[in-house]
Amino acid sequence: MNKKSIILVGGGGHCLSAIDVILATEEYEITGIVDKPEKLGDNIMGYKYIATDNELPELVAQNHSFLVTVGQLTNNDLRVHLFNLLKSLHARMATIISPLAYVSAFSKIGLGTLVMHKSLINAGTVIGENNIINTMALVEHNCVVGNHCHISTGTVINGDVVVEDNCFIGSRTVIRNGLLIRQNTITGAGAVVVKDTESNAVYMGNPARKKI
Repeated sequence: MNKKSIILVGGGGHCLSAIDVILATEEYEITGIVDKPEKLGDNIMGYKYIATDNELPELVAQNHSFLVTVGQLTNNDLRVHLFNLLKSLHARMATIISPLAYVSAFSKIGLGTLVMHKSLINAGTVIGENNIINTMALVEHNCVVGNHCHISTGTVINGDVVVEDNCFIGSRTVIRNGLLIRQNTITGAGAVVVKDTESNAVYMGNPARKKI
């Protein structure tokens, strides 16, 4: 099988995990990583830093696929910027789904989203663009996850939940069914969310309360 060329935009810890998932799919050949000038010539797991952001237009013209592999710990400004930059250049954005994940045939996964090992996305769920669905996350039936979100490791999102854009759902958060998680919500690790959230707010604890 001829593998497609993919370039990863952003090196670091999340890039390591992304490489592992990409290799497991056996669909892509990793051509290299785009990052800061000082990293050029170095490598991650044998994959070289080959260019900086300034060279993205030239790389896009070479018809590679791309995935943003900058991590998201509460602040996702850089991920959003890079994704929007690539889209403005008409880059071919990859959607990567681990073969160890379960994604229902009756769900939809948007461009640039990475679905990691042992995560589960159930029927009727729609996942937007440029999201991280991290290891062992569960997104139940008929949920909607917007764009530029990170659903962290071991999170449980029960049925009929709407997660708006730019949310960071911390590891092992549990969200009760039918809730609205408004844009720019952050939940701390282990939070148990039992009420709709407000925009631009941080929630922690069991039950989760807004951090003042």
